[in-house]
Amino acid sequence: MHELGIVKHVIKTLREVAEENSVTRIGSVTLEVGEVSGVITEQLVDCWNYFRERDELVRGAPLYIETLEAVTFCTACEKTYRTVDHGRICPFCGSGETYLLRGNEFCIKQIEAETAQEPAREE
Repeated sequence: MHELGIVKHVIKTLREVAEENSVTRIGSVTLEVGEVSGVITEQLVDCWNYFRERDELVRGAPLYIETLEAVTFCTACEKTYRTVDHGRICPFCGSGETYLLRGNEFCIKQIEAETAQEPAREE
């Protein structure tokens, strides 16, 4: 289950971002996950739920996942198609001269965070 390692890496990245930006608490995290990235989103959420209750920075923070459609480009006929529906063979011309345009991404899209408030100055 590489989702465990992925979640650990995401939390490590969140810690780095928090330190750089005086973030005291993460409110929520949104990830973009490609259809053919190899990530099993249900396991990713399970791992997130386990770790978020053990880490003060992300305690209680929901994880949102946006799935990115996999799209392949055919160099023979110059058309695009849904990768999951047709694989590597172009449904338009039958060519195998194709490559994945998108759908294998995995990235942190958005972090909702609270920052440390500076005390009000007295004049």
